[in-house]
Amino acid sequence: MLLSLFSGCGGLDLGFERAGFSIGLAYDIRPHSITSWNRNRPESPQGRVADLSSIRLADVDRDHGARFTPSGVIGGPPCQSFTQANRSRRSANDPRSKLVRHFFSIALRFHRHRHPLDFILMENVPDLAKAEKGRLLARENQRLIEHGFDTCQFLVDAACHSVPQYRKRLFLLALPKNALAMKRWSSPVGAHEKRTVLDAICDLPSPIHFSRDVQPDAIPVHPNHWCMTPKSRRFFDGSLVEGHSSNRSFKTLAWDEPSITVSYGHREVHIHPSGKRRLSVFEAMRLQGFPDDYVLEGTLSAQIDQVSEAVPPPLAEVIAMSIKSALDNPALSQSAPAYAPIPSNTAGS
Repeated sequence: MLLSLFSGCGGLDLGFERAGFSIGLAYDIRPHSITSWNRNRPESPQGRVADLSSIRLADVDRDHGARFTPSGVIGGPPCQSFTQANRSRRSANDPRSKLVRHFFSIALRFHRHRHPLDFILMENVPDLAKAEKGRLLARENQRLIEHGFDTCQFLVDAACHSVPQYRKRLFLLALPKNALAMKRWSSPVGAHEKRTVLDAICDLPSPIHFSRDVQPDAIPVHPNHWCMTPKSRRFFDGSLVEGHSSNRSFKTLAWDEPSITVSYGHREVHIHPSGKRRLSVFEAMRLQGFPDDYVLEGTLSAQIDQVSEAVPPPLAEVIAMSIKSALDNPALSQSAPAYAPIPSNTAGS
């Protein structure tokens, strides 16, 4: 049973569930995200709204209804403080930059005071490795090592794992040193053929345009198949050309390529290859690899935030399977991990 921290709408958790893990509790500070998390798990709605900067073990036990002893901890602390897309608004005093430490502090609290954890996995943007000139992750690596873990940082592009989207992500994995699991672990090998925007969304009809009185049951195909109402003249004058993505606010996707990273700021949802409108939330969910029966709750803006911040479930699943294999199969080969290396000054181990 796992503890999910900064769970968002549940993309990372869905991948681990598909790999055979169960989620005992999932936490996020945003109510819409937790409403979505629970809606998609009606038989086990274990999502809870909480501020993880101040949560205690007693709070977790209360939410669980008994003493909670997870076997692993997974999660993705908010990445806005580190992402390249937010370069102009970074601040050394941004409180979100402390959430990485909170993530590992909570995990190590369970490891010390409840039961030794089988693993810890954190997901984030690649630029986290450069935070504080590499010192931020170096400190967390050192803490994990001091608590008896082997650690590994590795980069993965979702497009290499059946996700129709270029999305590079950094993972920090910690496995118990005495179990020798890290020697058995290897980063999953990617698919040879990439999925494209055409593969993901070509079968969908036009979505409903946003209006304040639209009801989910009035939206065709899927409750999230709605989009912003096109207003800019560029949607009507033919200036938005398929595959042209140099303009931050008007990045137009190409049919025959994976999408550029599904990460949307205010009014920056990517443009449909037709150039006539922005993507619907459901189309973005398809590009993230969510199954068609997954539904996001909340306002259009809240849904855009949720799909932007999610971990693609197919990517999460292959990472989860690699961890499961290292934990369950001591007969695996002793070959070195096939991961993209992080610069030595940020590796911390």
